Amino acid sequence: MKILFTFPGQGTQRPGMLHNLPCAGDTLEQARHTLGDEVDTLDTPDALKHTRAVQLSLLIAGVAWARELERPGIVPDMTCGLSVGAFPAAVAAGALRFDDALRLVAQRGELMEQAYPHGYGLTAIMGLAQEQIEPLLENGVFIANLNAERQIVIAGSDECMARVARRALGKGASSVRRLAVSVPSHCALLDEPASRLKQAFAGVETMRPRCEYLSASTARVIWQPERIADDLALNMSRTVRWHEAMAAAEERDVGLAIELPPGGVLTSLTRQAVTREEAVSLERSGVEVAVHMANKLRQRDY
Repeated sequence: MKILFTFPGQGTQRPGMLHNLPCAGDTLEQARHTLGDEVDTLDTPDALKHTRAVQLSLLIAGVAWARELERPGIVPDMTCGLSVGAFPAAVAAGALRFDDALRLVAQRGELMEQAYPHGYGLTAIMGLAQEQIEPLLENGVFIANLNAERQIVIAGSDECMARVARRALGKGASSVRRLAVSVPSHCALLDEPASRLKQAFAGVETMRPRCEYLSASTARVIWQPERIADDLALNMSRTVRWHEAMAAAEERDVGLAIELPPGGVLTSLTRQAVTREEAVSLERSGVEVAVHMANKLRQRDY
């Protein structure tokens, strides 16, 4: 059976998240070579108010922890990332060089923040299915993430999302939560920034991955370099289909999903989507537990 590495998106960041990275010297030095001394302050509270710093921090953390797992020989058979998490997923799969990912994610964050500097974002609605939420939407509010059967994220302006959230509570939603994301990701509001990022990919080489690269936008494995570039560039404006992607991973014989730090949100969502596959958060369970589970899975196959 296969091992899947999953990489989280915005909302999981926290101050100091880059200060205790494994392989920190190598990974941070590589990032510093590309970004300069900015790397030393990316995870400060003030910096993390900005989309660019958040996304770069998540990229660096994801790559560092993937490298840490690879040191004892735990390499992925498949990778998948939610939103900006697709970039460390592509690096871990060997489809994108780390230095190119850093430059692209820096531009991605800038484009998104410039398009919507304030007053927009994401809100999670728990307890209602997609077909129950869709009639509650209004002009300018979109379905952004299908995280689980009854965990849907909407995107739009703060004012419009608040009205939709109130209607959702009135229809029986168990809770609503404004996420720590300052842009209306994964909807048509970001079509123009996504198109500009796609242009930036023209000067970047993407490679055929050495393992399966699973798109969280299409819930399909992609092997062709040009299609991976398209997925990375445009995922900011495409709906996240995490529940469907994790079900697809299980269908492709994934037996263990390891969520790379920070956080453990994806592990919870993955468990809701699968029946046989095990899921573990590296941050919450620790490297030793993840390595033990991976080795146990490998031994079962022999």
